[in-house]
This record gives sequence, C-alpha cells and structure tokens, in this order.
Amino acid sequence: MSNSWHISRRSFLKGIGASLALPYLEIMGSSSAASHPKPPTRLACIFQPNGVFPKAWDVTGVGKQYKLSSILSPLQNLKRKLTILSNLDNVGKGHVQMTGAFLTGKTIEGDKNAVSLDQMVAQAVGKETPFPSIVLGTEPPRQGNAGRNPISFANTVSWSSDTTRISPEINPRVAFDRMFRDNSSPEAKRKAAQRKSVVDLVLDDAKSLQRKASIQDQHKIGEYLDSVRSVEVQIENTLNPQERTWKPITKPDYLRPGAGIPQDRDRHLKLMVDLMVLSFWTDTTRVGTLMTAHGFSRQNFSFLDGVTSDHHGMSHHKFQDQAVDEYTRVSRWYIQQLAYMLEKMDGIDEGNGSLLDNSTILYGSSMKDGNGHKKGNLPIILAGRGGGKFQPQGHVVCDEHTPLANLHLTILQKFGVENDHFNNASTGTIAQLV
Repeated sequence: MSNSWHISRRSFLKGIGASLALPYLEIMGSSSAASHPKPPTRLACIFQPNGVFPKAWDVTGVGKQYKLSSILSPLQNLKRKLTILSNLDNVGKGHVQMTGAFLTGKTIEGDKNAVSLDQMVAQAVGKETPFPSIVLGTEPPRQGNAGRNPISFANTVSWSSDTTRISPEINPRVAFDRMFRDNSSPEAKRKAAQRKSVVDLVLDDAKSLQRKASIQDQHKIGEYLDSVRSVEVQIENTLNPQERTWKPITKPDYLRPGAGIPQDRDRHLKLMVDLMVLSFWTDTTRVGTLMTAHGFSRQNFSFLDGVTSDHHGMSHHKFQDQAVDEYTRVSRWYIQQLAYMLEKMDGIDEGNGSLLDNSTILYGSSMKDGNGHKKGNLPIILAGRGGGKFQPQGHVVCDEHTPLANLHLTILQKFGVENDHFNNASTGTIAQLV
C-alpha cells in the first residue's frame, strides 16, 4: 500500500527536553540499503582500571584459531568480531602516568601530556554531529598524590591538549540531557543566541590579550581559544543545524535515566554503556570514551560472589590464591559489561551491517598486572569492523615491546588522519591490521 503523503527525512522524534533522529519510514520514501547513505564509522575507547591476572587473560592459539581465556569467556558469542592483541607496551610508572598514557602514548610530565586518540579522531570526524565526542565515566576524581602526580589525573584518559584533561560525565541523567535536550525550541535558540554573544566577547578579549602576552602565555591562551571554539560549534549547531547525512533506519530507544547517580555499580555502568550506544545509534556523536572506573579505582565489588576486597587492593595480589580469584572475578565482570555493549550494538541494524560492524571498539587497561604495575603486553581488545576499515583477526601477536602508540597510529590513519607518527611515541603501524 502506497502513501499519498510524505514527511521530511529531517523529521525528529520530540519529547520533553529531548530530540532524537527519526528512523527511516515508508512515508519518507525507499529505505532499502541501496538507497540509504553509508553509515558513518564510530570509535569507542573503553578503559578498565588496575590490569588483570595475566594467566587468566592470555588466550591460546594465534590468528582465528584461538581459544578465549577464563576472563574473556563472556565474549564467546562475539569471537568472530574480535581482535585480541598481545605484546603492546605502555609507558610511564604507576597508575596515574599509565592511565594518562592509555590514549596518548606519552608519559605525564608535570601537568603536561598530549592530545589523546579519541580527541584526534573527533577533530577529524566530529564536524557533522552535535557533539564531536563524549566522555563518560562512573567515578569522581580522587584527591591526593601518587608519587609526583595528582591522583585526580587518573580520572580520565581523554586530553584535548597537552595541558587540558576532559573530565568524564558520571551522572547518567545529566549526560542524557546534554546530548538529547531539544535544541530546536525557541527557548533553546534564545539561550544559544545569548551565549553566542558572550562567547564572541570572550574571543575578542582573549585574542586581544594574546597579542600582548609572552610566547608561553600565547600558547595557553591558544588552548583556551580552542576550547571556546568547541563551544561555538555546539552553539552554531543549535542555531543553524546542518543537514544530516546519516539517520538511523531503526527506531532508537528513548528512556531518560532517573535523577542522581545509581548506587548499584552494575546498574550505573550499564546506564553509561546504554548512553554511549544511544549516542552512536542516533548519530549524536561518532566518538565516545568510557572510563569504566577511575584509573586508581578502589571500588568495592562485594556484590560479586566470592569477592570481599576493593579492586586496587586485590590487584596487588602477591600471587595469593584468594586475591587472584577475586581479581579474576572482577576482570570477568568487566568483560561481561563489554559483551553486553557489543551484543547490543550488534543487534542494531543500519542497513549496511550492524552498529557494531560500523564501529571500532578499543577496550583495554593501561597495565597488564596490577601486582608490580606491569606495563608490558597489555590486555587489549579491538572489536567491530569499523565500516570495513578493520577485519577481525582473532589473536594478533605483535613483535615484543611494540608501543601501544602503534595501535593508536593505526586507528588514526584508518579514520583518515594521515599522520606518520602518533605523538612521537609510535614506531610504525600494526602490520596485521593495515
């Protein structure tokens, strides 16, 4: 049965304080894969703290004929969509420096690091979406020092400049409202216009000051201007929304989280996972980073059977059977959350493959084993096909002591950034992934 009327392909689902892209319908015309634009490629970077017990993580076999380990067993149904990488090494010492290096490949020195992988990709692919990237988490910054570095630096793996960290949003409702509030209403446009005038004033003052400042201060003011310009982009997207080149062909769920931060650890992380998937599904952003916990996390996991101590404590297991067992149970729980995310993404049809097929998911920890802060042979997973940019390889064994930055460079180039190095920390790309 044909329809005698049509609606615009730019139509949106509206709700109180929210707006989501409407899926393709018959009344919009053909929804076949052939007539639909190719889905965009997304990047998700997921950080797990405190490492793993190596013998419970390491897989056996090479290539696609590999066998998942005890910790990785929840991924069995997704095995053909994974690449497990061995022999990738991190840099730095201790939780803070190694967390900071997870997406930058650099050691924090003083208050300086480098631009992280997620933000480099966001600069390349984030112009068409309301948010170039999102950064989510579950724990607030901790205070104190770890050696020469503030523990608060381990709150994030995302850096927009060598001195600017991006703090994760840990409140599910706040994250939801930021991403899906209704920016098309007259009130939203009025507030955006007011804010734009303030931004203009800030820019004028900052540029004037920059002309008079020292070279060092000019650099700092330049970084500040970059952050202000990112606000400008969000305001401009509100006042003059661009024609979207991609809209989902299946209907997104639209459920606003409850107020506050969930006390239930399992519920909290699942909500943040759901928000990241929803942000990709609706093309609200194409780059997302998730801190499953603080890089120096001492979260209690007594809700798991057989676990009594905090995560950081059990990571310094000293090969004691009870601590190793608890450490492994927590690591497997984290992988269960990853499996939940990947299965959810794999169930979302985008016409040209699933959302998982059109995404690249980088998952891992900044250390191999918390017992001794081992930084060699990190636990690293790459999932999805990146819209054809990657083909799952099973178990890839890199040359010993390959810098983690080589993986970063490989991903960066796959997303169209033609750098020949990654923060001067890489020695090349991962040949098996090119």
